Amino acid sequence: MAATARQIADRLRKRITSGELTPGDRLPGEPALVREHGVAKETARRALTLLVAEGLAVRRQGSGTYVREFRPIRRVANRRLARDGWGGGRSIWAADLGERELSVTDVRVAEAAAPEWVLGPLALEEGAAVLVRERVFVVEGEPVQVATSYLPAELVRGSAITRADTGPGGVFARLAELGLEPVRFTEELRARMPGREESERLRLGEATPVVEICRTAFTAAGRAVDLTRMVLDAGVYVLEYHLDG
Repeated sequence: MAATARQIADRLRKRITSGELTPGDRLPGEPALVREHGVAKETARRALTLLVAEGLAVRRQGSGTYVREFRPIRRVANRRLARDGWGGGRSIWAADLGERELSVTDVRVAEAAAPEWVLGPLALEEGAAVLVRERVFVVEGEPVQVATSYLPAELVRGSAITRADTGPGGVFARLAELGLEPVRFTEELRARMPGREESERLRLGEATPVVEICRTAFTAAGRAVDLTRMVLDAGVYVLEYHLDG
């Protein structure tokens, strides 16, 4: 019986994880897989697509499929949101990346009417204004996350939060200066396929899913002061949580 796409992908994955195929190596192409496994070209293509979707491989147009060279980002939510980080003037990304290179591009900051879906989480009335902060995070030259934050405009209008560069410690540090220090956070996660614009902005490979995280920040009084929706390239992230029983 001919191998399935999943079986072929499993065999290639073992070659990658064992070190036989190293980062940057070219994977066997569709014609080679057809000959080796006696399968249809579409089956061979699906096998390679599975590895791309897992973040283990990348396609280069006109060249082939290669073992991905990018090291995964370990996102430890508990550590990155700790006050001793942003409260000390450090980016919350420092907990994820260490010395790896980070840049922020496509920063857009504007006041707008709150979208309907943020009214409930931010306890806003219909027609209320929010400050919208949108940006793309790029690690070692690869876009890995698109983030859009919504903050009640009446709370942050005229503050440094309205600037593209919010300064040391970022938005959380500026909220603390306004007497709105975030002390509690909730995160909701779901995996999904990206929209066209998300695929383009993250330069995603074919059939690559994303992880969407919606994080809400609350003050000690229980007021929601920031709602951020993050869209992550699922192939480059490991999500880690520490839960106390």
